[in-house]
Amino acid sequence: QVQLVESGGGLVQAGGSLRLSCTASGSIFSINYMAWFRQAPGKQRDLVASISSSETTNYADSVKGRFTITRDSAKNAVYLQMDSLKPEDTAVYYCNAHLQFAYRGSNYSYWGQGTQVTVSS
Repeated sequence: QVQLVESGGGLVQAGGSLRLSCTASGSIFSINYMAWFRQAPGKQRDLVASISSSETTNYADSVKGRFTITRDSAKNAVYLQMDSLKPEDTAVYYCNAHLQFAYRGSNYSYWGQGTQVTVSS
């Protein structure tokens, strides 16, 4: 059974830092795309940052220069280093990964359970 397990959320003051981690487990052949999304109360889920298998990264304009996404392919893990946090970064953060279960197989999208990040002013 495939699982994406997140950790690292919490409460932090504005200007502080947090590091989120997400690890995929199960019979996975490869992971092509990994990303972090976030969803604030009453709002849609938005992309925060993504990283491809070649480690090409993409960031939402609101987090550029403050957040850094990295991955460890050997561990099937993705990380989000969040610095200079602002109250508007408060949201539930979700890990997303596109998984392959066989060589040249289809990609399947999986989500983690979410981790709460709260930034106080």
